[in-house]
Amino acid sequence: MKVEQILAEIREANLSYLMLAQGLIRADREQALYRLGINEETALLIETLSPAQILKIASGNTLLCSFRMSDDLVWGLLTGHGKTAGDGVGRLHAAILMAGRHEHA
Repeated sequence: MKVEQILAEIREANLSYLMLAQGLIRADREQALYRLGINEETALLIETLSPAQILKIASGNTLLCSFRMSDDLVWGLLTGHGKTAGDGVGRLHAAILMAGRHEHA
């Protein structure tokens, strides 16, 4: 992959993320806070961005979103590696762990 292509994909991901975030916040603020892993102040900022501001912010070369599952436990639960038990239980456990992290944000 060339650098130009990577930067273009980062800009596209940023634009998609900001548009999704704004839509989620406007539709259901509490769910958006949980699903995006953001606090109320960040939600208010994203909600009030104009389309021009979204385009300007998205055009940067730094990815705005990040993985919230930064530890091996959550990744193991989501992927089911090392377990033969039902997939739903692992996903539920991972969701509970991530919800606890949202409460601390």
